[in-house]
Amino acid sequence: MLDNQPRGTICIEDIEIGMSRHLVKTVTDRDIELFAEVSTDRNPVHLDDNYARDTIFEGRIAHGMLTAGLISAVIGEQLPGHGTVYLAQSLKFMAPVRPGDQVRAQVTVTAIDIGRRRVTLETHCAVGDTVVLKGEAMVLAPSRKFD
Repeated sequence: MLDNQPRGTICIEDIEIGMSRHLVKTVTDRDIELFAEVSTDRNPVHLDDNYARDTIFEGRIAHGMLTAGLISAVIGEQLPGHGTVYLAQSLKFMAPVRPGDQVRAQVTVTAIDIGRRRVTLETHCAVGDTVVLKGEAMVLAPSRKFD
């Protein structure tokens, strides 16, 4: 991984609208193979060059949920970080991610409900200037009051 921000926890009391965190990761063949093994999604569009060449993608692509997992990494490791509980995530897949692509996953705070410890985040992943995934997450953030 490159260009990643510090890991840890930002408690609900310290989160502000507009706060943003990201990570950058190059998706490798090994990542795709491991995701196929763990998820049991062995669709040949992810694993078989000959098969994938004849699809609308004209080549192998990473699993969409592998890309979405990078959003989870930003949320669970950076914003809000350790102790965060996912409540919801919407996803819209905009373009494929291919082996060797460098993906930038970013989350940005759009709403905060301190009383309920809920944070709404705009989520997106991009390869260069191309947005490949976008959505919204709602999470339960850690709080100093519940340490």
